Amino acid sequence: MTRSTRHDQAALAATLARQYQVIGRRQVVAHGMTASALRQRLRADGPWQRLLPGVFLAVTGTPTSDQRNVAALLYAGSGSVITGTAALRLWGVNAPHTSVIDVLIPAARKRSSTGFVRVHPTLRMPEDVFTVGPVRLVPVARAVADTARCLTKLADVRAIVAAAVQQDKCRPDLLAAELLDGPVQGSALLRVAVGDVYDGIRSNPEADLKQLIRQAKLPEPIFNPELYAGDEFIASPDAWWPDAGIAGEVDSRAYHLSPQDHERTLERDARMAAHGITVLHFTPRQLRTQPARVIAAIKSALAAASSRPRLPIRTITTSPGQARIPRNAMKPQSHSVRTR
Repeated sequence: MTRSTRHDQAALAATLARQYQVIGRRQVVAHGMTASALRQRLRADGPWQRLLPGVFLAVTGTPTSDQRNVAALLYAGSGSVITGTAALRLWGVNAPHTSVIDVLIPAARKRSSTGFVRVHPTLRMPEDVFTVGPVRLVPVARAVADTARCLTKLADVRAIVAAAVQQDKCRPDLLAAELLDGPVQGSALLRVAVGDVYDGIRSNPEADLKQLIRQAKLPEPIFNPELYAGDEFIASPDAWWPDAGIAGEVDSRAYHLSPQDHERTLERDARMAAHGITVLHFTPRQLRTQPARVIAAIKSALAAASSRPRLPIRTITTSPGQARIPRNAMKPQSHSVRTR
């Protein structure tokens, strides 16, 4: 064996190690492997397998998500970047599992979707690219927006937007900026969901409650504020009518709360009651199937509270704004390429 062959084998091994055992045809050739040697490895009972056109996995078995991500980028070519739900999962955002990996490529490049890769030519290649090992991905706001534009149900879009914000992966103003910068087509549901975030909405059931309240033309509450008696923190209810001293709670986890969660809920309700707050509880099922009863309960509580003085409770809103996405939403700050 010659020195150059040993060097090629070492370089090949290094590339495979760096890329989770995934490699492209051009890399194989660059490392000195002949076409016949590649065919030998790809034979039916061989040690390699073909993942995508011109992209190979140098081990047997089912490829991992990391290997599929690398394969998608190798297939899409230099400068490509992962977006959509695959990018959200890499960022640690709760997102629905899908077998498809969405990849952005420059608009001028000709590359078709194939296998588990869905290619999106775009004139809006992200300026900021982040890396997880050998995998390149878009910022969270872009991943949320690209995912949302592929969805058809408002509940699904709300869930992704809320997850990104609740998990502190993305600020609402960055989502608003991405919404304003991106294409109008396919953005209607995203606009509603981002507007909900600016209203303080954190979940689909809370959005359902807000919609019911607006339809009934009731006074609109503040969603998810922090309530204080002086410097003492009381609670952060889902909805809060400060003039009436009424808190609304959507018990989204009522059917699978642990005993510890149940105790914390009782303690929170007791703290609010001790400060004179009226607490109304609703379940997601009630919001969907008994909207008239929900509205009647809120109306009754508001009417009963109209004759009493306003409670001495300090309200701090934790949402970035109320009711409207700012037209001049802050642009994302410039980031250098980073490894998480």
